[in-house]
Amino acid sequence: MQAFFDALKYHMKNTNMVMVMLRFKIKEMLAKKEFSENRRITISEVAEATGIHRMTLSKMINHRGYNTGTENVDRLCEYFGCQVEDVIEYVPMSDKPDATG
Repeated sequence: MQAFFDALKYHMKNTNMVMVMLRFKIKEMLAKKEFSENRRITISEVAEATGIHRMTLSKMINHRGYNTGTENVDRLCEYFGCQVEDVIEYVPMSDKPDATG
């Protein structure tokens, strides 16, 4: 997992890109977990189970390009029982909406 982030940082440093090309898929993973467990799961419950502050989770969910440490990604992967690519989506710059829409 660390190699993934190191390669991404290297690429961004050498292309002068900003770190808004990653999107967290926490909502999607949460919906899958809720469906499989047939119950509602709150962000507060995820926060308690992972040790990630509720406000941090909220920012990861609602703010595109929010930057967090690899330890939080690791905790989410452990909680959801998934891989990094299940929690984070790479969004190429050309796929991002421009300022007009």
